[in-house]
Amino acid sequence: MNHQRSEPGFEPINRGYNATFRWGKLSLGLVVPIEAYPESSVPSMARHLERVQMAEQLGFAAVWLRDVPFHVPSFGDAGQILDPFVYLGLLVGKTEQIALGVASIVLPLRHPAHVAKAAASVDVLSGGRLLLGVASGDRPSEYPALGIPFEERGSRFRDSMLYIQRMSEDFPAFATALGSPSGGDLLPKPVGGRLPLLITGSSRQPPEWLAENGDGWMTYPRNVAEQGRWIQSLREKGEAAGNTPKPAMQSLYIDLVDDPDAPVQPIHLGFRSGIHQLRAYLKSLEAIGMNHVALNLRFNQADIEATLQRLADELLPEFMG
Repeated sequence: MNHQRSEPGFEPINRGYNATFRWGKLSLGLVVPIEAYPESSVPSMARHLERVQMAEQLGFAAVWLRDVPFHVPSFGDAGQILDPFVYLGLLVGKTEQIALGVASIVLPLRHPAHVAKAAASVDVLSGGRLLLGVASGDRPSEYPALGIPFEERGSRFRDSMLYIQRMSEDFPAFATALGSPSGGDLLPKPVGGRLPLLITGSSRQPPEWLAENGDGWMTYPRNVAEQGRWIQSLREKGEAAGNTPKPAMQSLYIDLVDDPDAPVQPIHLGFRSGIHQLRAYLKSLEAIGMNHVALNLRFNQADIEATLQRLADELLPEFMG
């Protein structure tokens, strides 16, 4: 399928990717479940569907699910509990515009043929709204549960990426350690001709490989200057390899307090602050080339619906993808 580029910068892929990632701009999304559960690793999933629909109505660019096949208490977070692809199927039928992201599918724990078919199915059913984050995984206890050596996750990740990318072709024939398809075709095909694959962290790969592969990069929050150097380095390496620019995104836990001038107080992978400090931080990310921030309200102390409305009223007009 041919796409007409609306702005310079990123190569268009599908509706969700094109709307969420815009060159020189920052958009905002939300991590599912959209609820506070600071004292437990397992969310209640209360009003989970209504809050996703509210996020869409308010104009957030994307919602992000996680792939947590086993609840490991030491890891500290069971995510949305529900299998991401099953849950995406529900969200496809209950939303119309918002991008549906996964941050991220742990590729070494799933066969890439199943990932490719499930992801393409979501992409087709949603009219091209899927954003597929992929990762090598960081919970060692999950690997023996599936009979997969933890030390092989880097090579399995690379093979899975190749497999998924080639499955977008018609009747592909290739060989990997995870299988050698020939003579059959995997359907459906993604709406935009390929799945938008966003690589999480390093996924056990060298920087040059990261710069040349995938359709964007995900990372955790860190010092803004360091984040800027990371984005610049990957984009420079990608340009040297002849690639078009790729978007970058990060997560951010927030606890938005009533006082708009409240200073920043660090929390796990984010901070507590008033709206002014949050706005300033997001503006600083936009200035270094970050294209999307997925806000996580797990530690938010204020009412969730009220916080969503406040973010929409006071921040979204400035950060529309």
